[in-house]
Amino acid sequence: MRILVLEDEQQLARHIVSALTRHGHVATAEHDGNAGVRRALTDRPDLIVLDLNLPGLDGFGVLAQVRAGGGAARVLMLTARGEVEHRVAGLRAGADDYLAKPFAMDELLARIEALGRRGTAPTAEDLLAVADLRVDAHRRTVARGGVPIELSPREFDLLLVLMQEPGRVFSRGEICERVWHREHEYHTRTVEIFIGRLRKKIDASGPVLIHTVRSVGYTLRAPSRP
Repeated sequence: MRILVLEDEQQLARHIVSALTRHGHVATAEHDGNAGVRRALTDRPDLIVLDLNLPGLDGFGVLAQVRAGGGAARVLMLTARGEVEHRVAGLRAGADDYLAKPFAMDELLARIEALGRRGTAPTAEDLLAVADLRVDAHRRTVARGGVPIELSPREFDLLLVLMQEPGRVFSRGEICERVWHREHEYHTRTVEIFIGRLRKKIDASGPVLIHTVRSVGYTLRAPSRP
């Protein structure tokens, strides 16, 4: 993958770029928020490792400008440990995952691998449908009523879990394990945020498909016939 590292600690940025390069990625770094936005919109990387505490323009500003400029890169936020409110705000703003500092390089690489994971070969099972919602799991495309819907990688992964077993109720814990591949810290808030983002995109153009089952979890099902 082509990866842009936005980190003001230059030694840490060099270590991250070196580790990514050793694992076959093409990685570059910027140490200032404004420079990071320019590089992101020029180079169009596949993924951005984004520190929130950047000079010039902080990580939230970078994320907003990249998204406003049409940048669709997956975003892995780096936050100081304990900054729960920053993680929540970043996820709501369009980030796909977060990692608290200090972190192990192996964990950073594993998170990046998970964000970049794609299917290998298309099969009939890749084509999923519930009501007028269509998902191609291989091409990672979504449409409702024939109108394409743009989702972030994490939003797509969450939708795919729900689409693969329509009508089944998934607990928040199971969603975390299947989408984030771990028992996610503060998983209740994380899942709620991503469900909210999905609803705004999926249920905005037709009858509600994504439902909350109180005290249990979430399910996706076709509307009941009158």
